[in-house]
Amino acid sequence: MNWKTILQSILLPSITGRGWGWVFFFLFALSASAKPKSKPAVVRLETTAGVIRVELSDETPKHRDNFLKIARDGVLDSTLFHRVIKDFMIQGGDPDSKVHQAPDGQLVSPPRTKQLGDGDLGYTLPPEFDLPWLFHERGALAAAREGDDVNPEQRSSSTQFYIVYGRSWGENSLGKVRAQLAENDIEMTYDMWQTYLTKGGAPHLDGTYTVFGHVIEGMKVVKAIQATPTDSLDRPVEDVILLRAVIEKDKK
Repeated sequence: MNWKTILQSILLPSITGRGWGWVFFFLFALSASAKPKSKPAVVRLETTAGVIRVELSDETPKHRDNFLKIARDGVLDSTLFHRVIKDFMIQGGDPDSKVHQAPDGQLVSPPRTKQLGDGDLGYTLPPEFDLPWLFHERGALAAAREGDDVNPEQRSSSTQFYIVYGRSWGENSLGKVRAQLAENDIEMTYDMWQTYLTKGGAPHLDGTYTVFGHVIEGMKVVKAIQATPTDSLDRPVEDVILLRAVIEKDKK
């Protein structure tokens, strides 16, 4: 017996003037038993290009908790967005990209000859894919990782993350990506399809990289960063610094 049948059996006696007490009791019990919604954690990323606010998903608790920890510990502070690709994404969080202040007060960045992108805290996180709810739409916050050849379990970096900007998609080009995903048993649902067509993103990464949040404010900043000129290593010619990560709302 489903909830509609139960409700009908309660309402029916009300025709004779009875049963309303049971209706109110049923509705009260139903609302009381409903699980209260928690308020997602929010982190403010203060950069030299502006402020980006991200909301962390409760459906990816390991990534959420880890991001809150490294933000709280200052691991992300003074790091670079060291890898930026136009119409794709902006990547940061490498501890090796820390900027420091020289005795004369000048900010000193890692040398241009230094290959960035390999830094971490010595551990990785298991993937937490949550398709079709969390996917690589524009504004998605996701975890960077090493490639499948050395990381077949697709475990995430302990510190490095990226924010998707992505490209616009037409039906033909998106259909090809959809077919490629299907070959790996990854379904692109109707809602995902429509979002990629109207909003953009990076659908080819779905089901292989963990999305654990999204931008709630500051996409204009993301747009500006992804469009900045870069060198041959995809590092912005003029460094973009994540000055500090501030937890505005912690997990409940």
